[in-house]
Amino acid sequence: MIQSNMAPLGMAVAPHHLASESALAVLRDGGNAIEAMVTAAATIAVVYPHMNGLGGDGFWLVLPPNGDPITIDASGAAGSLANIDFYHGEHAIPHRGPAAALTVAGTVSGWQEALTLSGELSSDPLPLPRLLRDAIHYATDGIPVTTSQAAATAEKQHELAHQPGFATTFLPDGDAPRPGSRFTQPALAQTLSLLSEQGLDSFYRGELARHLAREMAALGMPVTLADLQQQRARRCTPLHVAHSEGDLWNISPPTQGLVSLVILGMTDHLAMAQADEAQTVHRIVEATKRAFALRDAHLTDPRDMRCEAQSLLTQDHFAMLASQVSETQAAPWGTGRGPSDTVWMGVMDSSGLAVSFIQSIYHEFGSGVVIPGTGITWQNRGAAFSLDADHLLALAPGKQPFHTLNPAAARLKDGRTIVYGAMGGDGQPQTQAAIFTRHVIQGMPLQQAVSAPRWLLGRTWGNASDSLKLEGRFAPETVAKLRQLGHDVELLPDFSEAVGHAGAIVRHNNGMLEGACDPRSNGSASGF
Repeated sequence: MIQSNMAPLGMAVAPHHLASESALAVLRDGGNAIEAMVTAAATIAVVYPHMNGLGGDGFWLVLPPNGDPITIDASGAAGSLANIDFYHGEHAIPHRGPAAALTVAGTVSGWQEALTLSGELSSDPLPLPRLLRDAIHYATDGIPVTTSQAAATAEKQHELAHQPGFATTFLPDGDAPRPGSRFTQPALAQTLSLLSEQGLDSFYRGELARHLAREMAALGMPVTLADLQQQRARRCTPLHVAHSEGDLWNISPPTQGLVSLVILGMTDHLAMAQADEAQTVHRIVEATKRAFALRDAHLTDPRDMRCEAQSLLTQDHFAMLASQVSETQAAPWGTGRGPSDTVWMGVMDSSGLAVSFIQSIYHEFGSGVVIPGTGITWQNRGAAFSLDADHLLALAPGKQPFHTLNPAAARLKDGRTIVYGAMGGDGQPQTQAAIFTRHVIQGMPLQQAVSAPRWLLGRTWGNASDSLKLEGRFAPETVAKLRQLGHDVELLPDFSEAVGHAGAIVRHNNGMLEGACDPRSNGSASGF
């Protein structure tokens, strides 16, 4: 059995090992967990370019050694030209192309706000060029293509090859790159170098912003220079649940952090400590269905919310929802929101500062549009909007789209602190529930809790079915029991990216740090 890694002074977990090593190097150089995470975010934007990038969004959940957690919403709003009329009577926003690239990219603003917060929490900051150094190096000199990138490129090549800038950037020699081949991104290296020299604010209010605006206008994207100039990451109050095991936090709307907390709040009333494998999956899946119903009824831009999200996170509400769960019959449900390519990363330092972070361009390769001269792939997060003017998620200029992104953290009653999370759209809250339940409630070792077979209620890449998908490593009797309960079960490969890339870090009472990384990814848990 693969064991989790432990270290006394610092720990970083990322779904690509070069990103976790970049973070670890910053910790070794005296940087704190926030600075290390900025470095990891920049590096993974280069080495996992199909999953995330500078043209996407990010969310931060920061736990100081003492005191209340802080969240940073680094998501962008719809451009000022993005209205329903922009789509000329289409029934839905396209998922690819310039018309799909309709929201401002917020993640770089989050790096900037996080570094501001870092300066408030500790002195003697590391310079920005140090934090971006590895990312610039990897973009300039190249990286070995992962199997994940090669497979995603080959699978999506037919629908993305004609998108502006895609072939030039991602199809060297006119075809999908082979695993292990050298992949360089010279334009992205120049962009990162410019940010290193002129500051992160240049992305929104400097030379880079002006270049982006000119190119976006030429491509017909509904995002303007004024939209970039208005983007600023916001510090927010996290959602909170008082769980029987401790305090749980997640991100407030427009994310689905509510869903993750509702699932764990409900299952806190469902005797999970005594549950066998089939009961564990069944109870979490049934809680997921009810949490998704709340999501679809309420979650949108926080300015348009019809109720306070925190008001839904009460023990009375959890108990009522849990009472609706049948132990003998799976409930019917509608449809999910679909897949999402994302990266979750965690860092803890020797002071006890902990960061849970997610960065995403939504679908694999986002909109497929690479802004000329920048190497930046723009997200398609705005595809989450509706073109129905009466819909909760109706498109409007300046409105934040719905986000699946929701990094998680907890302080347990036994004194441990944990940051955890996953990629994967609908799968994120389900994977979080699996890891927390298995490790914290059922006592499974941390790495085993991450590696153990998982499931997904909802859609996978290229698969429109909303079945309950199980990795093939589940025991046959578990599969049979779930089918007997009425679940529409489909089997995935033994280790499937469809269930996402997860990770976790635990700080133990003696100060030791324990990290676990997902074997489904190219990542590592690196400590010193």
